[in-house]
Amino acid sequence: MEMQVIDLNCDMGESFGAYRLGCDDEMMNCVTSVNIACGYHAGDPGTMRRTVQLALKSGTAIGAHPGLPDLQGFGRREMAISPQEAHDLVLYQIGALQAFVRAEGGRLQHVKPHGALYNMAARDQALAEAIAEAVYRADPELILFGLSGSVLIAAGQRAGLRTASEVFADRTYQEDGSLTPRHRSDALITDTVAAVQQAIRMVSTGKVMTASGQEIQIEAQTICIHGDSPHALEFAVQIREALLSAGIRLQPVGETWRRSN
Repeated sequence: MEMQVIDLNCDMGESFGAYRLGCDDEMMNCVTSVNIACGYHAGDPGTMRRTVQLALKSGTAIGAHPGLPDLQGFGRREMAISPQEAHDLVLYQIGALQAFVRAEGGRLQHVKPHGALYNMAARDQALAEAIAEAVYRADPELILFGLSGSVLIAAGQRAGLRTASEVFADRTYQEDGSLTPRHRSDALITDTVAAVQQAIRMVSTGKVMTASGQEIQIEAQTICIHGDSPHALEFAVQIREALLSAGIRLQPVGETWRRSN
């Protein structure tokens, strides 16, 4: 029986100026891929450089994490942008991080839109296609991360990109496979044990229980851990140990693609 494999990703590099967010140094050793903020929703040039260096030193795969130009709202507020605007801001941010990665002797593995942009692209086909085109034009070898079962995954595949279906251990789901909106009280799973159990179940069975108690199918190729939550490091350690104990191998999605081809 073939061993199950999963990528464990985390958003990092979200500090900016005098403001420090997350515990990137410690979290880096718990995950296999990182999504580095590119200066719009968070991050700045110095933070981008340092986070890239940290990832390369630890052997963690690097992804660009482009978001909406909303520093005050941390990129979690939806904006009325056109597909062309989405294309341009994603391409701009990928290019910025690509420059730092190349300057440090590395290679970008993937792109994962952030926050509101991610959720908008999960349901808006025109927006999803614009983002997929931007990723492809930046580098057709990049992997596009998107919500499992979303139109962004479908758009990426139509554009000729490799894609990675992403699931969330600490978020609840709706019957259509979308994430429960953050403004709702039941959006987050704050109990670490419950979150770890959900992650194991999604990887092992391809199923998840929705907020209403309905079981739905889900494809899990990479699991997101939020690095800005109060107990992020504790949760990262526990979920990593639980996955390994369940006989699930952790490796970057890029490596999984190489081994399967």
